Amino acid sequence: MSAIDDLPPLREVIRQHSLSARKSLGQNFLLDLNLTARIARAAGPLQDATVIEIGPGPGGLTRALLALGARRVIAVERDERALGPLEQIARRYPGRLEIICADAQAFDPRPLLGGQPAKIVANLPYNIATALLIDWLSIEPWPPWYEMMVLMFQREVAERIVARENDEAYGRLAVLANWRTETKILFDISPAAFVPQPKVTSSVVRLVPRKAPEACDRRALEQVAAAAFGQRRKMLRQSLKSLSVDPARLAAAAQVDVTRRAETVPVSGFVAMARELINIRATKTS
Repeated sequence: MSAIDDLPPLREVIRQHSLSARKSLGQNFLLDLNLTARIARAAGPLQDATVIEIGPGPGGLTRALLALGARRVIAVERDERALGPLEQIARRYPGRLEIICADAQAFDPRPLLGGQPAKIVANLPYNIATALLIDWLSIEPWPPWYEMMVLMFQREVAERIVARENDEAYGRLAVLANWRTETKILFDISPAAFVPQPKVTSSVVRLVPRKAPEACDRRALEQVAAAAFGQRRKMLRQSLKSLSVDPARLAAAAQVDVTRRAETVPVSGFVAMARELINIRATKTS
């Protein structure tokens, strides 16, 4: 018997279904059900929750979410080999697990939610993790359809998500993530917990959408951050030239000196520069 339910241990499930992890799919299976339960608990109360899970694989996290009371889990898995194990879980928890065989990057869960909020909880495939996060952070209009994300990343990516100004990992991803959400690394998971073992430590990150982030055009913010961090070792007066506006005007709007580097500018500064960029462009076209 496993730690959370009476289904077979995950190693046995993997053996029965010949579900070896595929590098091409970014798969690293987390087999410790105590750890999957810890991730599930990090999403807060689950009793009335609908949970979107991406890349469930053999279903360790899926089982934890259901065992801890999730009202409904929508598991999105593109690997058809994993459907058998997931269907076994669905039989154990009748009416509560919906299995979607699809590419997560092309999947829109909103038609399945009936206007109700959901939580995203996932051990994301490493090869699409950052791309998926950016998609979820770029949803319009804001606030989004989800009320929380609890996601596992490589530690290096997690640090880039939660970084603040003057942190070594601070960059474009941190600006977008911390503008629209409150971010926090909750805990790390050793490579030894996975099959196969990755070469790096993983981290579980919680992101909670801000209901009213500072008003700003997202695309303009992304453009300013891309320009500034595209030449992160240069001063703003040089790196912002690619926007074809006066860098000094953007820096002044952010109340920072044009000799500063991007890594020293807080998120609020990038928001201010993005607003000024829109103002300048509007003046040019009027």
